[in-house]
Amino acid sequence: MTMSRIVGIDLGTSTSEIACIVDGSPKLIPNSLGKRITPSVVHIGEDGSILVGEEAAEYLFTRPDCTFMEVKRLTGSDEKLTAHGKEYAPEEIQAMLLRYLVGCAETYLNEKIGRAVITVPAYFTDVQRRATAKAGERAGLHVERIINEPTAAALDYGLSNLKECKNVLVYDLGGGTLDVTVLELFEGVIDVKASCGNNRLGGKDFDEIIMRHLADPGNDERALMRLKKAAEDCKIALSNDDYFDVSLPFLLTGKDGKPVSVDKTVRRKEFEQWVAEKVDSTKDPMLRALADAGLKPADLQVVLLVGGSTRIPRIKKLVEETLDKVPRSLVDPDLTVARGAAIQAGLLEGSINSQELVLTDVCPYTLGTAPLSSNFFIRRQIFDPLIPRNTTIPAEKTKIYVPAAAYQTRVIIDVYQGESSDPENNQRLGEVQVSGIPPAKHGKEEIAVTFSYDVNGILQVKAVVVSTGKEVSAEISTTGLKAKPAIDLSKWEKAPDARPFRPLIRKAEKLIAMDMDQIGGLGILVQQLKEALVLGNKEQAETLREELRLMVDLLEKVDDRL
Repeated sequence: MTMSRIVGIDLGTSTSEIACIVDGSPKLIPNSLGKRITPSVVHIGEDGSILVGEEAAEYLFTRPDCTFMEVKRLTGSDEKLTAHGKEYAPEEIQAMLLRYLVGCAETYLNEKIGRAVITVPAYFTDVQRRATAKAGERAGLHVERIINEPTAAALDYGLSNLKECKNVLVYDLGGGTLDVTVLELFEGVIDVKASCGNNRLGGKDFDEIIMRHLADPGNDERALMRLKKAAEDCKIALSNDDYFDVSLPFLLTGKDGKPVSVDKTVRRKEFEQWVAEKVDSTKDPMLRALADAGLKPADLQVVLLVGGSTRIPRIKKLVEETLDKVPRSLVDPDLTVARGAAIQAGLLEGSINSQELVLTDVCPYTLGTAPLSSNFFIRRQIFDPLIPRNTTIPAEKTKIYVPAAAYQTRVIIDVYQGESSDPENNQRLGEVQVSGIPPAKHGKEEIAVTFSYDVNGILQVKAVVVSTGKEVSAEISTTGLKAKPAIDLSKWEKAPDARPFRPLIRKAEKLIAMDMDQIGGLGILVQQLKEALVLGNKEQAETLREELRLMVDLLEKVDDRL
């Protein structure tokens, strides 16, 4: 089985797809109903039987207590799902979905499948990537590669445009996540420059906004499922039509014991007003990804839309307004990620010539540790990056540290992922313990810490006592860790203390849009300041404001356009 064909799987929030390479090209594999798209829904029967896809979705209305959808949103969390008194981890439900897809592929291809490439959002954390790989292992698969979804879409585009030399931005808004990736395509080389996104934004959120404007189902799970289905139908219809009639007779029972029905016409303009804040929040990731890549909107030749939610006209309009370029639907937004995963599988198994198509990717988050501050009077941890975000992977970086105290014989190296200078605001991935350090005066003993980030986006940490050569190496374990929710930076302007900070932030964003020198540092400061405002950390916000003001003043002096 280890030498079987490798399949590519798009494990999505709303739908999932599986594909493989046939005669040098990616081919979508139909499910048991003959369809290429499978709803990401799993139903568990009282006898332990499993239904997946459309057959499972039928139970959303009658047995919502043991039917699960949008489980991808829980990836990497410690939340449990319960059916018939038994608890399931999110990756167990994901494994059921994967087993179904692989089973369909085995039937269609008439061969055993044991290897796969699985896609994840570019902004998935280390915790979430490991959970995805674990789901694959539970499904009986050897996961050959974890690949970012927009990168997979770029592979699909690149295979058909091998001779092009272009800067490309991929805007990927699916059912549960947003990814923006900037890459350069030149003569078969796909060089990913930068990624940015939001793991808590997608079509699911637009559905919930519509639901809130239609009715409050309370604790009635059946009413909730009917309402969600109506909201999704409404959203999809409004991508093509100017209005949609929602009709839900006898949706639930009111407090007075009388039946409550919903009969409402939703117009596209009304829907666009409801979701405007969410849609507008995707502007910042686009500009940040461009800034991190060292590009301006004018430098782009192609803007690709990926993910079913990009069919919403208001989203297309925002992308065009932000980038001053009409986005192009050169790939199928629903199927391109699975096709790209199959292409990556083909590159690994040799069914696609790896000399014609070469891929590089990046680390989407900054990885580092948290040594004690060198300030003698204030002993506090600071986040010290080893691998900055958007570093090309695989990547390896070593730094030298010293024990915090004299004659210290044991140290703990904390490992974090995130962009904040305060480690408490980042995701703690784990730790590596080093013992047996020779006791010595402060600064005499050194620990060499090495971070290695592989092509699957999984981190290895090694620590070596320099004087003795003693080594401790570990793949950082994230078992039981809860994925830290992303901070919604779109809310910064409405934060209680934001008003006096707005002029400075606007001025800094103007400099970013003009592609000034030191833009990377400027962008990080702006993000950290917005985070501090959203989190209500006034002391940190004041400190960051002073740092940002100094940098803005410096840049304004060297630019006569302001």
